[in-house]
Amino acid sequence: MIGPRISFVVPVLNDAKRLAMCLQSIRRNLAAQGLVEIVVVDNGSTDGSADVARQLGATVIVADGRVSALRNLGASRATGDILAFVDADHEIGSAWVVSARDVLRMKGVGAAGALYRPPLDGTWVQRAYGQLRGRALGQSETDWLGSGNLAVWRRVFEEIGGFDTQLEACEDVDLCQRIRAAGHRLMSDARLDTIHHGDPETLRDVFKSELWRGRDNLRVSFRSPFSWSNLPSALMPLVDIAMLVVGLGALVAAAMGWVHGLTLALVAAGVVITGSLLKVMRARQKDSNPSSSLLATLVVAFVYDLARACALLTRAPHRGAARSSPAAAV
Repeated sequence: MIGPRISFVVPVLNDAKRLAMCLQSIRRNLAAQGLVEIVVVDNGSTDGSADVARQLGATVIVADGRVSALRNLGASRATGDILAFVDADHEIGSAWVVSARDVLRMKGVGAAGALYRPPLDGTWVQRAYGQLRGRALGQSETDWLGSGNLAVWRRVFEEIGGFDTQLEACEDVDLCQRIRAAGHRLMSDARLDTIHHGDPETLRDVFKSELWRGRDNLRVSFRSPFSWSNLPSALMPLVDIAMLVVGLGALVAAAMGWVHGLTLALVAAGVVITGSLLKVMRARQKDSNPSSSLLATLVVAFVYDLARACALLTRAPHRGAARSSPAAAV
C-alpha cells in the first residue's frame, strides 16, 4: 500500500451513465495507487445505477435521505484513512489520488480539493456558469471546497461530526467552516482536477438550481463567523429581493398613473444588474483566459442572482431530493 489508504464515497440517484464515467475515472487512479475501496450510496435509483456500481467494483449501500446523510453513511462504512467525496456526475483526473495524498500531508491541512470544470462540450450556459465559479489555478489556501470533489482526513471528518444532515444544500460550505474553526487548513490544488457534467445546461436549469440552494446558502452565511469576503453572498439576495419588490411596486404605481413609477422601476432593475455585473467582473479579473463572453456570463449571473433572491420566498424541489428510511448494504 502506497501512503495513507483512501476510500471514495459516491452518492447517486438515477444517474447510471454519468456514474459509470465517474467510477471509471476513479479506477484509472486506483490501479497503481493502492486505493482501498469505492463506496457508492444509492438513494433508491430505478435506472440500474446500483448494478453499474457493482460491475465496476464498488461496494453498494442502498439508503434514503438527504445527500449529506448519504455521504455520512458512506463514510461510516468506509475503511480508509482519507475520505474522498466525489459526486456521481464528476469525472476526476488521472493524478487525483497522488495529488490528494501529497496535499493532505502538508502541515495542518485537513481537507483538499479544487474548483470544478465545466464539460468541454458543454452549453454556453455551462461555460458561463463555470466562469462565474472560477478556475482552479496552482495551489492556495482557501475557505471553501465543494463536496463533489473533496478529500478529507477521516480523523478530521469525525472530529467535526461530518456533514450537517439538516441542510439540503450548501452542506459543503458548513463543513468547511467547521473544519477551519477546528484549526485545520483547507487547500485548493489544481491537480485535484474534476469535470462536473452536472452543471446546469440552460438558464431555466440555473434558476431552478439556485432557487433550491439559495435559502440554505443564506442560512449558512448568517451562522458563520463574520467575514468581509462572505458579505456579498449574504447581502446580495436581500438587496435583490428588496429591489424586485420596489420595482414591481413601481410598475403597478406607474400603471395607476404615478409619473415617476417607470423611472423607479428602472433604477431598481439597474441595481440588480449592477450587482450581477460586479460579480462577473470579479470572476473575469481572476481568469486571464475567460471561457465565456462578458454578455453571456452577465446573463447567467443575472438569472443566478434572481433565483437566489426568490429563494427567500420559496424553494424549488431538487431532482436529487431524497426520502428517508433505513439503509441496506448490498
